[in-house]
Order: sequence, then C-alpha cells, then structure tokens
Amino acid sequence: MEAIAIVTILALGQVFFYAFEVGKARAKYGVKAPVTTGTPDFESAFRVHQNTVEQLIIFVPALWLFGFYVHGLIGAAIGLVFIVSRLMYRNAYLNEPASRATGFGLGALTLAVLSLGGLIGAALSWYRG
Repeated sequence: MEAIAIVTILALGQVFFYAFEVGKARAKYGVKAPVTTGTPDFESAFRVHQNTVEQLIIFVPALWLFGFYVHGLIGAAIGLVFIVSRLMYRNAYLNEPASRATGFGLGALTLAVLSLGGLIGAALSWYRG
C-alpha cells in the first residue's frame, strides 16, 4: 500500500501545483479573487485546476479501493498513468484548449479501470466472505 500512498501524494502535489499556477495567472492577468473569469489564458489555467480537483474526488478513493482489493502495485501504476494524463490535459489546455481530449480520455479510462476494478474486487471479497 506504500506505492498507493506515494501516488496519492504525487496526485495531491500535482493539484497543488495547478492551484499555484492559477495564483500566478491571477497576478499576471490582474484577475482578483473571487472572480473566476478573465483572459482566456487565466481561464484555461483555472479550468485545468478545477477539472483536476473534480477528477481527484473520483481518483483517490478508486485508487485506494483498487489497491486494497486488487493489487497495490498495479493500482499505483495505473495511478501514475492518471497523473501523466492530467499533465497531458494541462499542457494541451494551456496551448490549445480544443486539443485536450486525449489527456482527458486517458484519465477517464484510468478512473474507469480503477473504479470497476475496486468494485469487482470488493464484490468478490464480500462474496467469498
């Protein structure tokens, strides 16, 4: 489970870094809190962070359930793919927002695998008693 913990901390660090980027964009483009609209560059940084937070709500429990009921190292490896997918999403969104689908799709796939794997693993464990 140590690998799952490490991947969790890496994902939390990533979302914190994206929050820091939003703060930098606020200063650069003069967007004062609590406003969440401004230049397209600010709005892209804001959306990258917000979408990553939204995904993290699914990712963290799914990662831990998969790690517990299926396999910790496999779950951690899938979790690393999720982190890379969020970086792909970020890079695409900041450069050309319309091109973000690949990163988003890969992340969604990892969430589906972790969630379904955790569900099936828990159901089998329950069934076996």
